[in-house]
Formats: sequence, structure tokens, C-alpha cells
Amino acid sequence: MSIEIKVPPLGESIEDGTIAAWYKKPGDSIQRDEVFLEIETDKVTLPVPAPADGILKEMRFKQGDIVRPGDVVAVLGKMHAGISTTPSSQSSPDTISSGDQTPLPKESGGIPVPESQISLEESGPSVRRMIQEHRLNPEQIPATGKGRRITKADVVRYLDEMPDKNTTAPPQSLKMPSPEINVSTETDTITAETTETGSIVRLDQRVPMTRLRARIAERLVQVQQEAAILTTFNEVDLQAVSDLRKQYKEAFEKKYQVRLGFMSFFVKASVEALRRFPVVNATVDGKDIIYHDYYDIGIAVASPRGLVVPILRDCGQMGFADIEQSIGNYAGKAKDGTLTMDDLTGGTFSITNGGVFGSMLSTPIINPPQSAILGMHSIQQRPVAIAGQVVIRPMMYLALSYDHRIVDGREAVSFLVTIKEMLSDPGRMLLGV
Repeated sequence: MSIEIKVPPLGESIEDGTIAAWYKKPGDSIQRDEVFLEIETDKVTLPVPAPADGILKEMRFKQGDIVRPGDVVAVLGKMHAGISTTPSSQSSPDTISSGDQTPLPKESGGIPVPESQISLEESGPSVRRMIQEHRLNPEQIPATGKGRRITKADVVRYLDEMPDKNTTAPPQSLKMPSPEINVSTETDTITAETTETGSIVRLDQRVPMTRLRARIAERLVQVQQEAAILTTFNEVDLQAVSDLRKQYKEAFEKKYQVRLGFMSFFVKASVEALRRFPVVNATVDGKDIIYHDYYDIGIAVASPRGLVVPILRDCGQMGFADIEQSIGNYAGKAKDGTLTMDDLTGGTFSITNGGVFGSMLSTPIINPPQSAILGMHSIQQRPVAIAGQVVIRPMMYLALSYDHRIVDGREAVSFLVTIKEMLSDPGRMLLGV
């Protein structure tokens, strides 16, 4: 008896996905609920578990193929007597082995490079992609996984602690300085050409966009063409917020086991402003405007695959600790590549913080079908005039990009002024005045 394994539903408005990785080959045994396949969509990577114990009889698509919900991707056969389903040395989807590889020699310049291409075929796509995109040498990454295997957490930790990111090794799929390189993997093709000018070797790489990056590009172009985007600016004095955080930081962290950051203040201020100006919390559907009596706020966070916007649900019902804990959880899931479609679907308003990267001022782009997005920026000590005196205060520029088709300039400016007032005097958020 055989079992056909079909592509599961991929999420709202997602019509297809790409076979990101196979972790079994025909003839391999599979345990029930064991992940043997991953499918990459525009937003997340979905693991596909086996519905029962058995033997993989057929793989009807290869890595890199496009599949749609309902497509039969594999056929699982009945387990033969005497065959164990206990996994042997098969690598898990999120790990690569670093313990059995030949030591790497060092070329000129002291940069370790492999003598031969290191195989990453059995690693998960997120681990493989992170190592290649950041030009890392697996031999230099401390491994904490079972059997000295490198996990995604190991790669993230190595990147955070790396003292000089310019001394990393070249991508594992490339050998330097070969005059001409053409490397083909099951997931993508990297084409590189080198030219020698005297003693200088220059290298170009051609790497296909990931589905996430391609989807981001498509949506950015779409919103620029369909929405009438306008941006209004203001600045806010964060001295009161800074003093409040300093006063209660230790007590807050001791009680809730989470740090009190700036983002929770901005979320709470946004909720109050959205209550006063509901059109900013609305979404556009064709020629209709949909008003929402709830506040699902998307928080833009960076991930190894690109910028993602997980959603904080019902922010009007959340306290400061709830907001900080939820943001921390989403940031961890974004780094690990474990965000789900539910985490990313929906949203009535968005906040993006370019200040964590040092941005002083920017014009954020709306996340359709939402009508507005708030941009935070870096906090800088600047001289300002208060009560006729010049004083130094922690100041931040704020930017609100909005869809002028449904949000008037008066409403947008008043919305941003409300946020400024809430943050300049945080007690107003508690009193609702």
C-alpha cells in the first residue's frame, strides 16, 4: 500500500512554493512526523512531515521546482519487515556537520579556504543560505548540535560575536582565485567571473533572488504604483521616556523577565493615536475602505532571509510587558527561520525602526493593503529650545508615510502629533488624555 504525500495549503494568497530541500532519497526509511522535505514560500519555509512510517518510493519534484497546494510531491511505501526507521547519521534539516571534514589550509592573506568544495546538501536551506550569504567558513563556527553539528543558532551567535566581519572566508561554493567559476547547486546557480589586472583579482557573483526577496521587490513596486504615498515628519523629545525606563528598568525586568525597551512605548502611543484617527488604521480593498476596531500592528524585524513583519495581535489589550515579550519572541523566531504564516498574516498598521541600524531620517514604504506606516529613527543628543533655554535632549525624528487616497494631510499630521505628545509625556498614555 502506498501513500501519496501532497503539498499542504501554503497560506492566504500564496499560490505556489519552491522545493527548498529534500532530506531523504528514494529507498530511505522515514518515521512518522519526521520532516523529509521543506517548501519555501514568499514568506516562510514550511517543513513537510511524513504522515506515517514507511519507505520513500518516489520523489516527483526535484529541488528548486515550483509546486502548488495539492500537488503530489512524494509517494511513501510500506515499511519492509526488518528495516528500522531509526535515523542513522542523517543530518537534521537545520544542521550541517563540521566534525568530519578535512582541515582547511590557509592561503596567502591568512584566510582559511577549503581544498575542495564543502558539501552542504544535507543541511537545511536556512543554515546553508546564511553560511553562503555571509561568506563563512563552517570550520570556524563553534558547533553545539548533536554530533558537532552546526545549528542556525550557532551561525547567528557566530555572526553576533565576530570581531571583524571582513576576515570571513569566501562562500563554500566558490574557489578563489580561479579565472572562471561556474558552480551549480540543487537550489540555485552561482556564476562568478574573475579578471586579473596585475596582481589584483576581482570577483563577481550572480546569485538568484530568494522567493522572499523577490516577493518584497514585487510588493514594493506594486505599492508605489497603486498608492498615493506621502510622508510627513516630526521630532520627539524622548527625555521623559528615557527617565521612566531608567527609573523602572530593573524592577520591570525582575518582574517580567524582559527588558523595557522603547518599542513598547511607540506601540502604546500608536494605539492611542489610531483610536483618535481610525482612518489611519483602515485598509484599502479596491474602492472600499475597511475600518477595524482592533489594532494589529506589524513590527518590522530583520532576519537572515530579509525584512519580515510579524503581527502583534490586539495591541489595544496588551500591556508593556506583553508587547516586549511578543517582540522578543518574534525576533528569535525571525533569526531561527521559524515564523509561521499566522505570524505574518494580516495587520492594520506597521512600525519600522531604522534607528537600530543608525538611520537618522527615512521615508518608509506602506505595507499594502494598510494605509500607513510609522518610521522610527536613531536617538541623538541635540540642542533644543525649551522654555527659552537651550538644553541638550535625546531627540528622534519620526516619519509617517500614508496613503493619500484615504488619509488626508490634516489627519496624518494630527496623528503624528498625537504620537509625539504621548511620548513627550508618557503619563498621558496611562490616563488616556
